[in-house]
Amino acid sequence: MRARVLATFAALLLATGDAAANDERNEDPPDDWGDDWEEAESGGLVWTGFVEGAAGWRWSGGENREAMSLGELRARAETQWDPGPFRLDFKGDLGWDAVVDELDAKARELAVSFRPAAPLDVKLGRQVLTWGTGDLLFLNDLFPKDFISFFAGRDEEYLKAPSDTLRATVFTPAVNVDVAWTPDFTPDQYLYGEPFPLFERRAPEPGGGELALRVFRTIGSTEYAAYGYRGRWKQPAGLRVDGTPWFPRLDVWGASVRTGLQRGIFNAEFAWYDSRQDDDGSDPTVPNSQLRFLIGYEQELVRNLTGGAQLYAEHVRDHGDLIASSPAPEREPDAWRTVATLRLTHRALRDRLVSSLFAFVSPTDEDFYLRPSVTWRRDDHWSFSSGLNALGGSSDRTLFGQLEDDSNAWLRARFNY
Repeated sequence: MRARVLATFAALLLATGDAAANDERNEDPPDDWGDDWEEAESGGLVWTGFVEGAAGWRWSGGENREAMSLGELRARAETQWDPGPFRLDFKGDLGWDAVVDELDAKARELAVSFRPAAPLDVKLGRQVLTWGTGDLLFLNDLFPKDFISFFAGRDEEYLKAPSDTLRATVFTPAVNVDVAWTPDFTPDQYLYGEPFPLFERRAPEPGGGELALRVFRTIGSTEYAAYGYRGRWKQPAGLRVDGTPWFPRLDVWGASVRTGLQRGIFNAEFAWYDSRQDDDGSDPTVPNSQLRFLIGYEQELVRNLTGGAQLYAEHVRDHGDLIASSPAPEREPDAWRTVATLRLTHRALRDRLVSSLFAFVSPTDEDFYLRPSVTWRRDDHWSFSSGLNALGGSSDRTLFGQLEDDSNAWLRARFNY
């Protein structure tokens, strides 16, 4: 069914020239698909990838927590094929996960790209999508995230999960328009089961998809964008009468700007989360609507050391109605939540040694999350990484406070071929 719907939609695009792809600038699309689309001299495809071993351990433990937080052997294979009228991307992982004791095979990318008209790019299939200006803070980026991988110590690449999507970009002299349509709603990989037994795993609601829209333009050195989304909350934030969590419907509207400032880059972003099944905020089983705000700045502090900081605020609308109608008001979120982040990155030995720290601190929740890491690239093939996920807080009701017993250290060794 999904394949037929996607094929029909693609045919409509071909007929009407009405959507999609991946260029961030307000300029004409490129005339070719890039140098990456090559075939081996023998006529076969060029395959690249890596083999990686990773392990992680909790240092505090706790009830329902195993000592091992990460244990896997993973192999990646990727290639591209460009016969001319279209191009095909493939990126797949095969891994053994010792924590859950299972073999897992996933396609992170399997998509076809084509250009039915000069101002229109289309990409159809499994792909990883991202937009917005935040650094590890997502306001208008409603594409799925893999938080299990993020908190376990996998490469930061795996925070972005794939979805089966039709994406199109149309380029015009005035603005560019991005459209991403996912026929089946794809939730986040939120924290359930091993290795993070915080929530009960729930299947997405039957039926319905997701539609994301971005209108963007660059004027001089400043990038402007407006966003829209119709779908569901990406985590099971609702609660049914029988106590089971579910995914309520959600609309999101927002905007962002990014520009050069002094010796660095400034960004700001806004999003209105419209919880469509709780218009007045009086239903405690459905999340209230929210307003979210972000400002950030990044620059090189001294040679080889880059710093970036962000301030994030989240406001629950109709908070008084929520408290008045809730059977457990003490467990409801506060009207405001604020988070400050800091990223420091130092590069040495001609970029072969990279040390970094990413810190989340919430003054309102009184909790924190620290992500220090070091990566040493021995040569073009071998690299080694280690780091920490250190979490804590004054209450087990806050996001990072409830994960304090999941604080862990991890190691990774990777061979690129």
